[in-house]
Amino acid sequence: MDIKESIRTVPDFPKKGIQFRDITSMLESPEAFNKALIDMTAECMMFEATKIVAIESRGFLFGSPLARDMELPLILARKPGKLPNPTYQRNYTLEYGEATLHIQQNSNLKPKDKIVIIDDLIATGGTAMALATLISQCWSVPRENILILAAIDLIDLKGSAIIQDAGFNVQSLIEFEGE
Repeated sequence: MDIKESIRTVPDFPKKGIQFRDITSMLESPEAFNKALIDMTAECMMFEATKIVAIESRGFLFGSPLARDMELPLILARKPGKLPNPTYQRNYTLEYGEATLHIQQNSNLKPKDKIVIIDDLIATGGTAMALATLISQCWSVPRENILILAAIDLIDLKGSAIIQDAGFNVQSLIEFEGE
């Protein structure tokens, strides 16, 4: 099963000139979705993950089954106003705007943890970098103990290179060019 073949490309979405990589087609294929989860689990195992942090909302689709299968805690990184306890937050820039992510301050993260941050794709790296930096600063987790793992890497946008240059680990299952 080639996961890349299961990803639909939608031209000019959400705005003209963007080649949107639509994971819903992969989710609709049990074989492709299962293959993606197996491959992500292998990456988490090789990294010796102790915690999974999933980014709202598409990261939840991958992070939840990974955490369950690996019997690891799942920490949610959410948009403003979605978590009941005091949070740490980080603002970041997207390809088409700005956003903020929150993690509850009472999340059980420790400096010795090996954290895997899960999302559906890496574009400019802004979302993942903001979250990885937040975890590193607020919980004293060394950058080398954080892996950003995504199903898709839009390599032309160079987000993975930015993440690596900042000292974090990064891995993806498939790459797309021509964004």
